[in-house]
Order: sequence, then C-alpha cells, then structure tokens
Amino acid sequence: MNVAELRALFDAEGVDPDSYWLDGGLPTEAYVLERRASGWAVYYSERGQRSGEMRFETEGEACDRLRAMVLRDSSTRRRR
Repeated sequence: MNVAELRALFDAEGVDPDSYWLDGGLPTEAYVLERRASGWAVYYSERGQRSGEMRFETEGEACDRLRAMVLRDSSTRRRR
C-alpha cells in the first residue's frame, strides 16, 4: 500500500481527514505519516509532541501501520 492508496481507503472508510496527516508535521491530535531521509515514521501528534513514534524502512510498512492505528480508533470516523 502507498500513500495514495491509503488516502483512498480512509475516504472509503469514512475517516475524518482531520484525524490524520500524510505529510508529516505536528498537527493537533492526529495520526501522522512522515517521510524521512532514512525511511518513514508513524506517530500520534498531540500538543506539539510525537507519541508512540515508530520507524519503517518502506512506505508500505509505514502505511500498513498507520492504517491499522487509524481504523482501530473509532474516534477517527466522520461525524454525521
């Protein structure tokens, strides 16, 4: 899975776009995927801090981990 496929999956699953970021950074209370020179990182950003950061060598591994984290958290779904 790559970033484009992950974005499409989240849209199809009704995930609130504000609950995740696919371009790195430190958003307020969101799951984050970040590309780095040495690979990829996945973490939860809260109040300007990275929490539970994990590093991966490939885009696919990082996307798979972010997918699992976001879909497991019911608070990431769009409110109707």
